Amino acid sequence: MILFRNGTVYNPDYAGQQDVLVAGGKILKVAKDIRLSADDDLLEVVDATGQIIAPGLIDGHVHITGGGGEGSFHTRTPELMLSECIDAGVTTVVGVIGTDGTSRTMTSLVAKAKGLTEEGITCYCQSGNYHVPVRTLTGSIQDDIMLVQEIIGTGEVAIADHRSSQPTAHELARLASESRIGGLLSGKGGVVNIHVGDGDSKLSLIEQVVNETDVPRSQFWPTHINRTEALLEKGFSYANAGGVIDFTTSSIDSDQPDLRSSRCLKRALEHGVSASQITFTSDAQGSLPKFDQDRNFVGLGVGKITSLLDDVRDAHLTENVPLEDALRVATANPARVMKLKDKGHVAADYDADLLVFNADDLSLSGVMAKGKWLMQEGVRTMCGTFEQV
Repeated sequence: MILFRNGTVYNPDYAGQQDVLVAGGKILKVAKDIRLSADDDLLEVVDATGQIIAPGLIDGHVHITGGGGEGSFHTRTPELMLSECIDAGVTTVVGVIGTDGTSRTMTSLVAKAKGLTEEGITCYCQSGNYHVPVRTLTGSIQDDIMLVQEIIGTGEVAIADHRSSQPTAHELARLASESRIGGLLSGKGGVVNIHVGDGDSKLSLIEQVVNETDVPRSQFWPTHINRTEALLEKGFSYANAGGVIDFTTSSIDSDQPDLRSSRCLKRALEHGVSASQITFTSDAQGSLPKFDQDRNFVGLGVGKITSLLDDVRDAHLTENVPLEDALRVATANPARVMKLKDKGHVAADYDADLLVFNADDLSLSGVMAKGKWLMQEGVRTMCGTFEQV
């Protein structure tokens, strides 16, 4: 058992100074001044005075097997490593494929998800990639979600992008329906993660499906909404109509600070968007290609999972977003969207995925996943199978 004493708890709502008791990979109790009669040899006590205890971050869009290749084979990006997750305070990851559905396969995606879970965090994945019809593991989206433990939804399916398969509203509706049914029958989210490019159509294809069919808006989770100013404005309207929008924290467009996720969170709140309708994801290990005006490839970057923590921190410290909201977009909100019922909160019966921050600068001091320390006092205590501590 591990007992955190006198920490300031954000669950992610502010809960004040509390003790947190952990055992068996779960949070047993959150309360003031927890008293135990257990043998001292069975109890680790952590003095969390002056520190913040928050949920582990959930990154719902990571190319765990690597991504990209838009600049040919030598530009295929590397796989995600456990140490990168720990340094980012990410305790739950959802893997996606992306552009390349030929050499990046569902078999390798599921295998990588299983490996990361065995190494100490929790990892899920989505079925398919950019293109419709999606390439699944079993031959069916519904079967993938229902029968494969790690598969919880579909995506990332690309729209408004010159690299997409240019799906029709009918095709997208059929895909979303199959994903929804698979989710309903298995108790999973079944959400469709939508990659939105910089094309003129923006979110119109999703709007057409929602307006012309019985598929609810909640079935779609559009990402990269902070790609352009025009798309951002459409995203605000989409969220105010009840949808959830996702901002991508990895970016090579440093010359556009107004599109940084932390800034966009503040702008969204100022536009009346509820904090509950916004998420952050990193797009880690994904390629960040640059194209000229004729859509010719001219350069490449790689998404970093640490950008998720950077933007959560920057939202509060630089943009003055309340810490509850800065944390919510990478904890409770993605947990709700994907129906990860044991994740995203510091509360009894939830998984003991916890972060310990120094209160003055939000520097990361501790990372715990399923009740086991991955980082203590700012130093990693665990690493991946082929890494060194």
